[in-house]
Amino acid sequence: MWTPVAGAQARIEGFIDLVGKLTQYLTLAMILLVATNVLLRYAFSFGSVWAQELEWHLLAAVILFGMSYSLQRGENVRVDLFYAEFSPRKKFFVNLLSNFLMLAIAALFIKLSWAYVGQSYAIGETSADPGGIAWRWAVKGLIPLGFGLLLLQTLGALFKLLIEERQRVQGTGAGTGAKAGRV
Repeated sequence: MWTPVAGAQARIEGFIDLVGKLTQYLTLAMILLVATNVLLRYAFSFGSVWAQELEWHLLAAVILFGMSYSLQRGENVRVDLFYAEFSPRKKFFVNLLSNFLMLAIAALFIKLSWAYVGQSYAIGETSADPGGIAWRWAVKGLIPLGFGLLLLQTLGALFKLLIEERQRVQGTGAGTGAKAGRV
């Protein structure tokens, strides 16, 4: 049973790692766009509503795609005041509970945002500003996609946590690890 779980966990980690690397390039594109917009505005008194809105759309993508990568890398925020002193068993239960809560939150965001995106698509929502970006539904569609990636990464973290706990109990592993399933 554990071989398929370990395989699924490795595929999830690999996919989220790829998403994270692509998000880094998206971040670079956003930085270049902001710098170009600032240069055009202040050096040449030229501005574009479309380009300014694209900045916000790229920022939304960076945040929504980056949160799963951040969770995978253990870069998320957690208060370690008590956790650092917990036994490996207590850490396992805290991480298990955290992962289940993250799964529930991600699933809730997906469920709630699906109708939001669908309504935007159905009415053909566009920017309220002249010259703005059409297809407002596309940026809204990043919400369920980003939380879907977060849900997927949380499943991967849960699988990793279970594998490490099994190894710890059997005496073949070094423990749950500081970053496994952190939320």
